[in-house]
Amino acid sequence: MTDRPHQDSANSMWGGRFAAGPDAIMEAINASIGFDRRLYAQDIRGSRAHAAMLAATGIISDSDAMAIREGLLTVLSEIEGGDFPFRTDLEDIHMNVEARLKELVGEPAGRLHTGRSRNDQVATDFRLWVRDQYDAAIDGLTALIRAALSQAEAGADWVMPGFTHLQTAQPVTWGHHMMAYVEMFGRDRSRFQDARRRMNESPLGAAALAGTGYPIDRHATAQALGFDAPMANSLDAVSDRDFALEFLSASSICAVHLSRLAEELVIWSSAQFRFVSMSDKWSTGSSIMPQKRNPDAAELIRAKIGRILGATVALFTVMKGLPLAYSKDMQEDKEQVFDAADSLMLALAAMSGMLFDLTANRDRMEAAASSGFSTATDLADWLVRELGLPFRDAHHVTGSLVALAERKGCDLPDLTLADLRSVHAGIDDRVFGVLGVHNSVASRQSYGGTAPDQVRAQITRWKERLA
Repeated sequence: MTDRPHQDSANSMWGGRFAAGPDAIMEAINASIGFDRRLYAQDIRGSRAHAAMLAATGIISDSDAMAIREGLLTVLSEIEGGDFPFRTDLEDIHMNVEARLKELVGEPAGRLHTGRSRNDQVATDFRLWVRDQYDAAIDGLTALIRAALSQAEAGADWVMPGFTHLQTAQPVTWGHHMMAYVEMFGRDRSRFQDARRRMNESPLGAAALAGTGYPIDRHATAQALGFDAPMANSLDAVSDRDFALEFLSASSICAVHLSRLAEELVIWSSAQFRFVSMSDKWSTGSSIMPQKRNPDAAELIRAKIGRILGATVALFTVMKGLPLAYSKDMQEDKEQVFDAADSLMLALAAMSGMLFDLTANRDRMEAAASSGFSTATDLADWLVRELGLPFRDAHHVTGSLVALAERKGCDLPDLTLADLRSVHAGIDDRVFGVLGVHNSVASRQSYGGTAPDQVRAQITRWKERLA
């Protein structure tokens, strides 16, 4: 047999169930301390609330509760100071903390686990950690929305091409384009807010799966931990991971939005577009091409969706076939969420920084908006509105004029009145009032349209909402 460090200690944590410790492979597959040590603060917080409740209900003495409290604070200090000896043979953060607590305070440590199980303990710890990530995501999105608003406000009347199929479609404003992302990130923010409200119930006290015979006060521990209420069914309390699945789902949608904006920044910062210039803080040079400024931060944000979506699929796959209540499969819930949360928070922070430092090239965007026949729809609408043509006829006339402009090597506003009348004799010089890109965007006055005053109204609405 191979040596098994701390084997007797590990077996004692299991109440003597095993005559010999697990072999190296079993120890490796069973242990989670390599990653769930991140839950240390939540584990200690939950244990402190549980001990205080046990004393308040008379289940343990005040002196034992005080010893546990002080011992847990010492453990917290050791972990935060980097002096805590994490042990793989103790499997997880819960047993590591409890074993160290026993070394510090002795017999009272054995009373801490009264009226609870590792099942409700880990469910509580993980829920507390994920709740913190919800708050971080909401804060990160709020900062990102403010960054996009600052860009929108600066360029509420800056004209740029609007695209479909990445082909020039109609003129829009830079402010309008930025406000599209404000709406997208606003929905992300509301998803995290909504899911946080739904998950804010406490599993603590559900014990292994059936509750406990001790006269515990679950409402007291729920309140102490900032939950709205205890979960109403003990089976559900220990087996639910919806809060993690919702976090991953909302993170995946948010990451898609971040990726789409990152893709546009990559395109817009290219030499072919030159719509934006990215700060040196968020771009890098080439090892052999001195003229290059690579949008590395945007590209890395664009890639984060792969990790986050992968984590989402992984956890859904873990959970899909599990019977109630707890199964060891659920140990695989944390690494995916940890990685996704890290990736999301980093991407949110980087995108906020990029937008705050981004410089939009107003002249270049306007020049691009003025090419590619971007006011063709305005011309068709004018033919309908002023000459009474059916829209399909107006569409045909406009297409003929676009073809004429292509042959002449110019854009629609550059055609002469004679050119225009050669296709339809009813056209008069009033048409030139709708062919300019500024006139085009100013005319889009419908709610949510690209007209600058509409954009500014939406900016005001969002500022009030955030305030």
